[in-house]
Amino acid sequence: MENSARETNVVEMNQNTPSTRAKVQAFGGFLTNMVLPNIGAFIAWGLLTALFIPTGWIPNEELAQIVEPAIVYLLPLLLAITGGRMVAGQRGAVMGAIGAIGLIVGSDIPMFLGAMVIGPLGGWVIKKFDNAMENRIPAGFEMIVNNFSLGILGFLLMILSFYFIGPVIESANNFVTASIEALVATGLLPLLSLINEPAKVLFLNNVIDQGIYYPLGMQAAAETGKSIYFTVASNPGPGLGLLMAFTFFGGKTARRTAPGASIIHFFGGIHELYFPYVLMKPLTILGMIAGGMSGIAVFSLFDAGLVAGPSPGSIFAYLGLTPKGSFVGILAGVLVSAVVTFFVTALILKMGKNSEEDEELSESIEKSKSMKQEGKQIYTSSKKDKSIDKISFACDAGAGSSALGATTFRKKLKKKGIEGIEVKHYRIEDAPQDSDVIVVHKDLLERAKIAHNDKEIITIENYINDPNLEPLMERLESSRS
Repeated sequence: MENSARETNVVEMNQNTPSTRAKVQAFGGFLTNMVLPNIGAFIAWGLLTALFIPTGWIPNEELAQIVEPAIVYLLPLLLAITGGRMVAGQRGAVMGAIGAIGLIVGSDIPMFLGAMVIGPLGGWVIKKFDNAMENRIPAGFEMIVNNFSLGILGFLLMILSFYFIGPVIESANNFVTASIEALVATGLLPLLSLINEPAKVLFLNNVIDQGIYYPLGMQAAAETGKSIYFTVASNPGPGLGLLMAFTFFGGKTARRTAPGASIIHFFGGIHELYFPYVLMKPLTILGMIAGGMSGIAVFSLFDAGLVAGPSPGSIFAYLGLTPKGSFVGILAGVLVSAVVTFFVTALILKMGKNSEEDEELSESIEKSKSMKQEGKQIYTSSKKDKSIDKISFACDAGAGSSALGATTFRKKLKKKGIEGIEVKHYRIEDAPQDSDVIVVHKDLLERAKIAHNDKEIITIENYINDPNLEPLMERLESSRS
């Protein structure tokens, strides 16, 4: 009875309140969607730095003059504008930019972290004001109230940012920077993997990457042209080693799916693909930690780094953002981390009982089919008869694993000749309210409930071929026949 309840893949309305992890995942998703639209600008700045600074590939004194204004003004303003727009549309974007300029001028460091705070804060302030004034503005005075409210509140936020918010954030930033630099100085930077790897498989990777390492990396890169901070959580090597170990030593199902997952992970940069394998065999997190620590140690040994944050974390992104003099160190770090993870994971898998894993997976598939036929645990009777026209695959950022899942499912629909169904991918919070079904990874279930607890939600573990999607496919076939 407990197993069937645990495997039920459709969320009932108004269940338990979301856990802390779900809230942290949602926060990480917010940070990601503040950074992700601006990744192109960060990469442009990284290429500019790699090429034209005095230690770059083709030093150019004139073009190098763009480097500092871009990192001091352009990039923080983009983050603040995006954050403000996410909260309150265009008015929020303007408020975010006004507040950010106070931070930028009032501090001595690139204000990435500050921009990620002030942007949403500015949006929240103007949103609250607009809500309070709704239906209270006399006819004909809408434009003057809107313009002056934005100007006055923006002015106050700019002054507050200059004198108070900026210095506080700069102090916090300096504390974090000093703490991590102390790890670097003592040679203990690899210990970060003890935090990074478990956090990643719990879908908290964007919290640590976009929230901590990328801002620190940009500051370091502004001074030296590269930073190891861009590599400490994004290294594709450990994931490759893990998936290769499952390819050779995993159970029957893992051996069949891991090779394809390894290609998409390593070359496509979608790290979420290896998370289910770790969750299936939790002890393999030791292999990920060992590989992560080994990679960081090698990066440190060679004084290697990247010029910007690799997004996605593909080997192609790594090579494209590697500055002059760091190629050997970067490639060595990725290779060593993959090898170490492979051997540790292989040892763990050899010690385990993979036959039992196959039996469990087979039972899970059969149980999924039987539950679909019963129609009580997978679908409620009211939803079973409902026509499905829009399916939304959702993930943390809406641009990696969900895109893969949606593309794969669309191809299966086309192969079976099923037409007229919209299948797209989104960030969890951005999935349309008119979606008939929302598909998410099981570890993002509680976060999905926060935004869509009135929707039919199907959970999966594998974005390429998950048994929980088979009943949905059969349902679509029967409804179209």
